[in-house]
Amino acid sequence: MLLVVGRIGRAHGVLGEATIEVRTDLPEERFEIGSVLTTDPLERGPLTVKSARVHNGTLLLGFNGVADRNDVEKLRDTVLLAEVDISEGAIDEDDFHVLQLIDCIVVTETNERLGIVTDVIPLPGQDLLAVATDTGEVLIPFVREIVPTVDVLNKLITVIPPPGLLDDK
Repeated sequence: MLLVVGRIGRAHGVLGEATIEVRTDLPEERFEIGSVLTTDPLERGPLTVKSARVHNGTLLLGFNGVADRNDVEKLRDTVLLAEVDISEGAIDEDDFHVLQLIDCIVVTETNERLGIVTDVIPLPGQDLLAVATDTGEVLIPFVREIVPTVDVLNKLITVIPPPGLLDDK
């Protein structure tokens, strides 16, 4: 499955390197030299990574056929996609692809159905599960204390909502 792994930013220097807004937990794997990335818009690619380095905390990539900063500017805001097998085993048991969580049924520890996961919102402290309920959307912090069980095979997530989280629902 094609997943978004980054977005091309501005040019860096004059030799055709681009700053990359990383949107993957595995940049060293997704952007290794020789990786072929699909693009959105499609006509701007595919792009093959010819160099990769980090400069002041920013990932810089060079691509085959991109010779200078003018070429990079033509690619600015291009979304980079990589082929990812979302059924492959995770590095950590608590690692999930967002697509594995979307459409999961959310229930309480007493098996009361709350709704369906519609989105995962990334935040600095923790992610939030956006859950569509019969009475509207609920945002649930995606932390082990509140979400102790995630069964992606059966598309079922169990939550232990703290007091006040579901009062309006």
